[in-house]
Amino acid sequence: MEWWGDCSFRLDSPTQSPCNAYLLLLRSFSLIPAWHYLVAAALSLLTFLYNFIECHFLHDLFSGFSGDPIHLTYHSSSEIYEAVVSKCRILHGRYLATPWLSSPHIQTCFLNFFGRPPRFSYRRQLFNTSDGGTIALDWLTSSDVSGADLRMQDVSIDESTPIVVVIPGLTSDSSSAYLKHLAYHTAKCGWNIVISNHRGLGGVSITSDCFYNAGWTEDVRTVVKYLHNEHPRTPLFLIGTSIGANVLVKYLGEEGENLPIAGAVAICSPWDLLIGDRFISRRRVQKFYDRALAVGLKGYAKLHQPHFSRLANWEGIEKSLSIRDFDHHATRVVGKYETVDTYYRRCSSANYVQSVSIPLLCISALDDPVCTKEAIPWDECRANKNIVLATPKHGGHLAFFEGITGSSLWWVRATNEFLDVLHSSQYMHVQKEISKPSTPLVTSIDQGPYVNVTDDRMVAALNNEPSTDNVEELHAIQEDSAHHDTHDNKIPEHKVNEKDDPVANAKRGSSSRMARTGSSAHNSVLNDVTTPFKTYLGQLSRQSRWSTWLLVYIAIATSWPLVGSALQVVFGKKLRNSVRR
Repeated sequence: MEWWGDCSFRLDSPTQSPCNAYLLLLRSFSLIPAWHYLVAAALSLLTFLYNFIECHFLHDLFSGFSGDPIHLTYHSSSEIYEAVVSKCRILHGRYLATPWLSSPHIQTCFLNFFGRPPRFSYRRQLFNTSDGGTIALDWLTSSDVSGADLRMQDVSIDESTPIVVVIPGLTSDSSSAYLKHLAYHTAKCGWNIVISNHRGLGGVSITSDCFYNAGWTEDVRTVVKYLHNEHPRTPLFLIGTSIGANVLVKYLGEEGENLPIAGAVAICSPWDLLIGDRFISRRRVQKFYDRALAVGLKGYAKLHQPHFSRLANWEGIEKSLSIRDFDHHATRVVGKYETVDTYYRRCSSANYVQSVSIPLLCISALDDPVCTKEAIPWDECRANKNIVLATPKHGGHLAFFEGITGSSLWWVRATNEFLDVLHSSQYMHVQKEISKPSTPLVTSIDQGPYVNVTDDRMVAALNNEPSTDNVEELHAIQEDSAHHDTHDNKIPEHKVNEKDDPVANAKRGSSSRMARTGSSAHNSVLNDVTTPFKTYLGQLSRQSRWSTWLLVYIAIATSWPLVGSALQVVFGKKLRNSVRR
């Protein structure tokens, strides 16, 4: 108080007090109108929000709203690009987001809360799987949007009209806005489209203990096989969105060329679930999506609480605050995965890109706030001649709104154009009955943390690949068993020519059975005694051939002093005796 009072007392003498300059500065600030401070605060807040939501309106404005080109990644000798994609005007054009939606976050939120979907009604078909599950197939045919009579509830399919099968995203069903955009405009192009809803979604109850997840390809495999059998002459195409795109690419990689799909499109795939998990929990804005998707998953679980409470950890599900929490308490448990990271690694579609053998267009926005561009397998897509990767600079997650009114989605137009050009070309895939491709390589990180202790107390890495040792031992056991069976069942030649004598035959049969029983018991005892030693020796020698030589080297090195001394004594004594003679 004394210092402040002194400063106030010397206010009229600025040269006599160092604090008078600050007081004069404060007095100057007080002369500025308050609304100027409000404007400055508002500008600061807008600048922060502009960068926080990754807005690009000023960039679009300064570029004259000309949009950004679509970057295409493909193999240098790709026939799919040369014959199909090169003719797609939309993919070789530029994408400009709706000006008042110039942010990936605004686009994504607007799509989920509003979306402006067209109005129409699906025709539902309930499909039962072999395990007792129920899948809702929602159809929209070209006649449904052409003004034809819609009073018929049964689905009538023209064999000459292609069918597009759609795999929805996480917790999405046929009522989602982006799927309605896709269904309506695809049907407008004269095609038939069917949304294959995930189990338990679309208003259908779960009727088995199987649930869908990011790597569950059995349902799409079953639906595709059913549609192909029902319409063998109709071209089938696949479209996957978000998690559905991950399922799509994984399914294509698993089947190779042995599938009746003419072509496919993957929209906003997460590619690598482990990278996606790290990304969505990294920044505060991403955590918003993580929390929102977790709420959707918990809502899905509550719809089917009797099943989840019986098969998973219901208390953990209720407390889940993120996708990872839900996967830990539900998806991992139901799917029987060791850990959540194991589930993410094994179900990531990036591991199957190299095995895709049909024409595939992949579209992923570089500013996708849910599925990060860090997970895109650029090199794998470039190395596969069947894949073309389109990466617009903007678009958000499954949004890509365009036009001043934001009434259409760019990726829907690009997808329909690609499928139309592919359908009119000679590069549609034709099913070939060949063996499935080999299982994709699994990195050591998948195998390292888990070990398996066998019955003979040997410790080995636990993975999904069959052990060569077990296969060789099984073959050896089968050959040994076959040898014994053949030896036991072999009939001596002298018995065939003997006359039927019931007593003699009975005696011979009894002695024969006793001999066989004794031989079998003796062989069984010998096998029980020798099998563990054979197993140990076989596993030691086959685990690593270098290990055997290393053991030999260690044995020689450690025993050489004793052996050398003994040899020196023996041969030295003989040498001295020979010299004396």
